[in-house]
Amino acid sequence: MGVILDVTDLHIEFHDHESPETAVEDFDLMLGKGEIVGIVGESGSGKSMSALAIAGLLNRHAISKTGKIMFQGQDLLTCDRKTLRGFQGDEISIIFQEPMTSLNPVKRIGWQVEEPLYIHHPEIKKAERKKRAIDMLYAVGLDNAEDVYYMYPHELSGGMRQRVMIASAMIGNPQILIADEPTTALDVTVQAQIVELLKKLNKERGTSIIFISHDLSLVSQLCERVIVMQKGNIVESGFTKDIFTHPRDSYTKKLIAAIPKIDI
Repeated sequence: MGVILDVTDLHIEFHDHESPETAVEDFDLMLGKGEIVGIVGESGSGKSMSALAIAGLLNRHAISKTGKIMFQGQDLLTCDRKTLRGFQGDEISIIFQEPMTSLNPVKRIGWQVEEPLYIHHPEIKKAERKKRAIDMLYAVGLDNAEDVYYMYPHELSGGMRQRVMIASAMIGNPQILIADEPTTALDVTVQAQIVELLKKLNKERGTSIIFISHDLSLVSQLCERVIVMQKGNIVESGFTKDIFTHPRDSYTKKLIAAIPKIDI
């Protein structure tokens, strides 16, 4: 399995206050081609901040970033803006936890799914864009894709909106998909469906996935390896099975102990 992404010594600081505040410290991640890696931790652990840095979405002047994020021979922390924009939404895509705030309420679903093609592949003709969008909506499990194409976000359920977000993220066939708490706003049944969808896309398209969650039970169903974060630091990492059966860090033990047990 070839390495597609190599993050080393990532350090993120905020400079909004009188003294710098560390959000992420010495974060490392090696992601293989076609691999699914989970990043878990409570709110404020630094997991989403690390993902946003990988996606190139931390560009405020009040944030400093050091370390390396190597992708296709480029350091995403130091490459020029044009190079970074060429990767964003095409080679590296991200989906967020609340699709209603990520989708544009006044644009039809078809336009929003096609948007990455407008930006990164302007050579693709209108009819082909539409065909690809509808095919992608079918691929993410929307059986009435032709109808959904003309709908607005408010006409869809939460689970359908999340599938639309995944379709938009996947339409350019990215090498890496970052899923940042993609199931938090959904009920348990739909959560399971989204996890199965991500598995399917990973298997069929070979997409590498970084799955961010506070829910260890979901991570155990989806991810081959897991990174556990607390207060900006990695406290434990390894194969998911090993960490769930033999956790070493007390924080990891606490997270695993908090997973609900169902007695039948």
